[in-house]
Amino acid sequence: MKYIQFLFISIFCLVFCSCKKTIDLYPESNINTATFYSNYAEVQAGILGCYNGLHNPQYREWQLTELRTDNSWQGVTGSTNSFNRDLSDLDQFIPATTNAGIYKYWLDTYNNILNCNVVLKKLGVSYDPASGSISLANTNIPISDVDRKQFAGEAMFIRAYHYFNLVRLFGGVFLIYQPVTPSEAKTINRSPVADIYKLIETDLTTASSFLSNAKFSQIPAANVGKANAWAAKALLGKVYLTENRKADAIVQLQDVITNSGFSLQPTYAAVFSITNEMNSEILFTDRYKSGGLGLGSSLGNDFGPLNSGSVVINGSGLGWNAPTTEMDTSLIATDARRAVNISFYGSGPAAVVYVKKYLFPVTISGDGESDWPIIRYADVLLMMAEAQGFSPASIGLISQVRVRAGIGPVPITVNTVALFEKELADQRRLEFAFENQRWFDLVRYNTTLTTITAQQTIKDHFAHTYAIHYSTYTAPTPSLAELQANVTINRLLLPIPQHEIDTNTQLVIAQNPGY
Repeated sequence: MKYIQFLFISIFCLVFCSCKKTIDLYPESNINTATFYSNYAEVQAGILGCYNGLHNPQYREWQLTELRTDNSWQGVTGSTNSFNRDLSDLDQFIPATTNAGIYKYWLDTYNNILNCNVVLKKLGVSYDPASGSISLANTNIPISDVDRKQFAGEAMFIRAYHYFNLVRLFGGVFLIYQPVTPSEAKTINRSPVADIYKLIETDLTTASSFLSNAKFSQIPAANVGKANAWAAKALLGKVYLTENRKADAIVQLQDVITNSGFSLQPTYAAVFSITNEMNSEILFTDRYKSGGLGLGSSLGNDFGPLNSGSVVINGSGLGWNAPTTEMDTSLIATDARRAVNISFYGSGPAAVVYVKKYLFPVTISGDGESDWPIIRYADVLLMMAEAQGFSPASIGLISQVRVRAGIGPVPITVNTVALFEKELADQRRLEFAFENQRWFDLVRYNTTLTTITAQQTIKDHFAHTYAIHYSTYTAPTPSLAELQANVTINRLLLPIPQHEIDTNTQLVIAQNPGY
């Protein structure tokens, strides 16, 4: 799949990288989209553009998720650089409505939703918001029905993934399910959360019926890296968990466990090795390709310790996403996940802990090979345990993940609902460290506020940053207690980018409370 992406990179750049306008939700136009989608190769190029369009939002997603949890903190706090200041604001739960990282994530996400919508329209796919149904109209593109549904399923999967992130981060957002003109965009306001989830569920349900359901061992080489029915079912299971529809989640997740052929890798390190990509544990991932192709990942360099140079990774380490002390101590020495997730630069008291997960060697700075996992089989197992609740079967599912990590099965002392839920949350935190899962887990468990404000480890987390960060402002440095008071229920949602509100003069777009 990575090599196929390269074949179509020139077409992608021409078709999907045009000027951005309207209320900055979408490009004003795409070059020749009226005539471009005329054959199989052009539709394939279009859907590859949707896959490549995952990169830019992913570049920002850790800032809006991991950085706001007990997993990591902004490691370059004293900088007056606007980018670093915006990171620190997110880290301290005081992002401005003009925060550039939030706005860029929003813009990049909606731009790729547009890419998906264009492909779907050309394939004759339409969504009815009233009934929550997908219909297929005739199309003049000379492709088979199987190929048409495969392409459509991939686009719907990606669109659903984007909206799932948007609704969890911002609440009710602009629900766009077809290409719109600049004037039409100015008539669209925020939709209720329920309407967003209706589209997500419809997209994923339809995608799971359209996409290939070949078992892992039978996936053709040409389809490696593409969305498949199992990825759609697993993501739908997470959607249902988020909506507290556990019985519905079980149906989807059990199907994956029983029938998909996906499985845990024998070692945790094998999951992330660049020589073992698209292994049996990866249901879906954001793929990167090094080699100066414009498809490499910069995240290894972004997460590398500041000024570490070639000692850690070729090129500058920026130190933005630094593990907390508590994350360091939680990953005990006997846990195989420790050596994969974190490491240290330097020695003695000056040693700096950093995120190692995506730091495989690079020839060109910012051109990493490491994929970013979005759905793993381990996630399916732990979601199934969550959906089932405290039971021997659920304990067994968690034990599979623990045993692979080298720390043995769940202890027999985990014998109450409360202890089970803590064990599950702890294992999810360690298993998916720095994979952008922790924030969403805390929100789903309704433990965000207590975790961020009550734990001494989080007080330590704030203490790393607050004095240095606030010394760059003219206002008096607040106390640690004042900083903790910033963590409120209203701040569980991010602000709607102010630029979107100010640009659209035809509608009154409500800002999220607390901003």
